[in-house]
Amino acid sequence: MAPKAQTTAASKPSTIEEYLEQQQGQDLLRFITCGSVDDGKSTLIGRLLWDAQQLTDDQLAVLKNESKKYGTQGAEIDFALLVDGLSAEREQGITIDVAYRFFATSTRKFIIADTPGHEQYTRNMVTGASTADVAVILIDARQGVLTQTRRHAYLVSLMGIRHVVVAVNKMDLVGFDASLFQRTVDTFQQFAQTLGFERVTPIPLSALKGDNVTRRSANTPWYSGPTLMGCLETIEINTPKSERLVFPVQWVNRPDASFRGFSGYVGEGQVRVGDEVRVSLSGQTATVTEIVSMNGPMQEALCGDAITLRLSKEIDVSRGDIISLSQSPLEITDQFEATLIWMNEEAGLHGRNYDIKLATQWASASITNIKYRVNINTLAHDASTHLSLNDISVCTLAISKPLVFDSYQHSKTLGSFILVDRVSNATVAAGMITHSLRRAQNVHKQALSITRENREKLNGHKGKVIWFTGLSGSGKSTLANALEVELHARGHRTYILDGDNVRQGLNKDLGFTDADRVENIRRIAEVAKLMMDAGLIVMAAFISPFRRERQMARELIGEENFVEVYVSTPLEVCEQRDVKGLYKKARSGQLPNLSGVGSPYEPPVDADFEINAGQTGLNMAITQLMQTFKQ
Repeated sequence: MAPKAQTTAASKPSTIEEYLEQQQGQDLLRFITCGSVDDGKSTLIGRLLWDAQQLTDDQLAVLKNESKKYGTQGAEIDFALLVDGLSAEREQGITIDVAYRFFATSTRKFIIADTPGHEQYTRNMVTGASTADVAVILIDARQGVLTQTRRHAYLVSLMGIRHVVVAVNKMDLVGFDASLFQRTVDTFQQFAQTLGFERVTPIPLSALKGDNVTRRSANTPWYSGPTLMGCLETIEINTPKSERLVFPVQWVNRPDASFRGFSGYVGEGQVRVGDEVRVSLSGQTATVTEIVSMNGPMQEALCGDAITLRLSKEIDVSRGDIISLSQSPLEITDQFEATLIWMNEEAGLHGRNYDIKLATQWASASITNIKYRVNINTLAHDASTHLSLNDISVCTLAISKPLVFDSYQHSKTLGSFILVDRVSNATVAAGMITHSLRRAQNVHKQALSITRENREKLNGHKGKVIWFTGLSGSGKSTLANALEVELHARGHRTYILDGDNVRQGLNKDLGFTDADRVENIRRIAEVAKLMMDAGLIVMAAFISPFRRERQMARELIGEENFVEVYVSTPLEVCEQRDVKGLYKKARSGQLPNLSGVGSPYEPPVDADFEINAGQTGLNMAITQLMQTFKQ
């Protein structure tokens, strides 16, 4: 066991503030440790903290006690316990959460992110890599380059990290074999040729024994490169200085009638009192009259500063706006290509709507195309119809309104985003923008002389969409047809969009997978909206099995124009009717994706009308539905 570091509690910082105060004047390096499961990431960080003499006496005492209780090294100290903070981590001997630690040497100060190796914690690894300058990728010398090693190397590349240390760990368990080390490094470098790393530094080490961590090891006379600490202390990180300003507004600061400012952080560049700035989407301009921080007024704010800007005149600015220098306007788009890292167990589907958060901007977004999925082992582009947990895929997205953006390569602030499930509010994906789609700039909405209001006045009634949802055989088409007959008799202009009819024409290219069902409803919602714009009353009779797509249709068409009718006829009644023979085929295995049998049907939670066609007579049902047309 290594000798105890000679420290005292009084000499060590107990808070981040004390730490930063002690290390003023030094530059900061953020690095991430990653790799496959049990490659020794937490042990390596514990060894770095130990050798850097960053542990207080009470921390050492706790470490010794917990090494006896949880440790995996017998009577020796288990350095991994310094980092594995969750009880589940200690009991299982794995890393689950992202653990951050800080320490310093006489040369530089450091913040380390220890990330999980398990594939199911890919989202945690992405979080840790998002702010790192360097990646230390550990490889177990006995195992070599594994699938998860490749996954993490690819993710590190995606997150824009260009400096990589390949730490071949546990060399003590393979007799410090130089040829094995070289084969492992060659395998990694061959895989990483196309990942765009500027510098790859291979180091043979033993995190447990301390070989080549902070001191050169006598066990590797064949190695002439730096120790891990030496590499981290001397590696140069050149961050290009941005000449433009990116200031995402987080909130409008108005504590009283005499003060109005716009609070946020400087994502890129700098801003000074007297600068003329622009609100990117509206184009309004004003001059900065005051910069306020927690420490008082400032004449200049730099990248990373949290500030409040006061402007020379009242302009319309709200949360989500991006402020730039007026002479350096930012680009906007409503369609772009991006790499998505899928983080949810529920599949991501073409056409499904999600919420997107880009900087402080929020909008609705849909995946318009899944171009390919990246094969982590070979980096080949595989065809894919959906996004599964931990998939890394290149997709195109359409946004409900223009957003300020940039490519991730040029701006982490404006090039990174998350997708949020609209029902569960869970973050389902992290994305990095590649580029805007050309059609986003080439397609413009055409102003028309005749409006929806003009057509509705001519028709004598408002346009509306009545959306019938329910199982096959529930009576949707029967109800829609009867309602149209009644409306037609009263002189209303109507049209029925029926599931089977539409699939014989517009949607004949779609099947019955979940992805195809989502796209089917997306197209129908768009067509129904156009018909409503023509002043028609549209009856849409579709199983539409997923709540998300029905909600998408409601939002697209407009809450005030959309009436959801849940035809709640029970499955057993629908199956007894079986007018099309679909249930018989489903039960025999010939139709595996029938909603309610082989594929899920999600009933509405709060439909505008609920009609059980097995209990409610047709005339009574139509009488109920006609209530929605009373002016």
